[in-house]
Amino acid sequence: MDQLTLLFALLLGSVVMVPVAERLRLPPPVLMTVLGGLLALLPLVPEVRLPPEFILPLILPPVLYTAVQRTSWRQFAANVRPILLLAVALVFVTTAAVAVVAQAVVPGMPLAPAIALGALVAPPDPVAATAVAGRLGLPRRMVSILEGEGLFNDVTAITLYHVAIAAAVTGSFSAWHAGGELVLSAVVAVLVGLVLGWLTARLLALLGDATLRTGLTLLAPFAAYALAEELRGSGVLAVLVAALFLAERASDPDDVAGRLTGQSFWGVLDLLVTGVAFGLIGLELNVVFSAAAGRWGELLPAAGLVLVAVVLVRLLWLLPAAWLAQRLHRGGDLDEDIPHSWRETVIMWWSGMRGVASIALALAVPLTVDGGGAFPERDALVFIAFVVVLGTLLIQGLTLPWLAGRLGVRGDSRAEEALEHELAVRAARAAKARLREITAERELPEEVSEALLRRAYDIGLRISPRLAEEDRREQATQRAERARDLLLLHAELLSAARHAVLAARAEPGVDPEVVDRVLHELDRRSLPHG
Repeated sequence: MDQLTLLFALLLGSVVMVPVAERLRLPPPVLMTVLGGLLALLPLVPEVRLPPEFILPLILPPVLYTAVQRTSWRQFAANVRPILLLAVALVFVTTAAVAVVAQAVVPGMPLAPAIALGALVAPPDPVAATAVAGRLGLPRRMVSILEGEGLFNDVTAITLYHVAIAAAVTGSFSAWHAGGELVLSAVVAVLVGLVLGWLTARLLALLGDATLRTGLTLLAPFAAYALAEELRGSGVLAVLVAALFLAERASDPDDVAGRLTGQSFWGVLDLLVTGVAFGLIGLELNVVFSAAAGRWGELLPAAGLVLVAVVLVRLLWLLPAAWLAQRLHRGGDLDEDIPHSWRETVIMWWSGMRGVASIALALAVPLTVDGGGAFPERDALVFIAFVVVLGTLLIQGLTLPWLAGRLGVRGDSRAEEALEHELAVRAARAAKARLREITAERELPEEVSEALLRRAYDIGLRISPRLAEEDRREQATQRAERARDLLLLHAELLSAARHAVLAARAEPGVDPEVVDRVLHELDRRSLPHG
């Protein structure tokens, strides 16, 4: 088996493991990791050889871009305090704690590699956490926090990682220089993200074909990452800024084909890239454990202590942070997502699984330093990182469903249904208002007017069947034959409904994922025979 055949095997596993995971009630990332580990044991499977400098640019941009599509700038702005506490402050605290432990338990571990180890195991993986949380039906506010934390903790951790790696490679470190690099990296990344986001939005407006627009959105995150890194900025932050910009500025309510095509394409790409990334974690186990041969007695206990430190630091940070957030939340009218009880805080803690970013950073550690010498304790660093990722994925990932069930933490489906119903009413009202404008502009036959009125009502009914209980007279209205003119006018009603629903995405307190679900239903209704 060659490298290309192995890649196809992982791609196939990424697809097949989804229904298997649903049947076994297990997270797909965990199963893909196990699959990769099993493949690594087969003698015909070759050793994976990925150049370290290619790992981050190939894996992170599409994963991050897809994750951003599930949120919005309004949601980020509302949750800026929890995100800063989890994605910035907690990453710094975890990095420091892991560095201290690593230096204490691994003899000869220099400070810079220890900090790099802390930075790469500090960020919980948004893909693994939300894959588990989404299947458990946890409250949307908890999933939103996990997604926001997962997106922005990568920015903090990867920036710290690069500073530590540079110090280890060059053999020199200056706090002032490192601080300046952090600020410069953030400024450059924001500028690159905004410029590329603006340029992409302009090009999207010029491209008429949905396939071309989707292809452009594929190039955008890679371009943002590569350009920012070339200019000494944070590639991850540039991708986030560009993706947020496009999510807010490039949404055309009437771009039905583009939206459906883009959602389908990015859903498939996210599935495949994530599956391959977690499969690579399992495949690399054989190489990593072989590199640590002869040091198991030293490295395995060290990795266990680092794993304990990572898990405990998150708990010790979350308990007071959640208490403080609840106190501040009660003290003012704040539109932010926070855990509402100690049970939800415990679930937040246990959801802190490490994954793709940690492994990508570990594998991206340079092999040598300036002068040609080997990177100090690289094998130990990579081994510990893999143990931490495997430990959190297998232990926390497999037990999180049981823990959530024991604590009784479940999603508030009534709140989502209420928002969905409200959006359905808004969509139906917008369609009816547009129909009144049309009838005022032109004289329509009575049967056409009645049929359009029924269709306007049907727009909301398809989204929320509860509307039928509120208006039985319209529910009983008979459908007329579909004529060409009727279809054209129906398209105008759907356009009005889409505009109304999409406008709600920028309003405070509106869950963008529910809006997207409602918008998808409207888009589906716009297709032939929808």
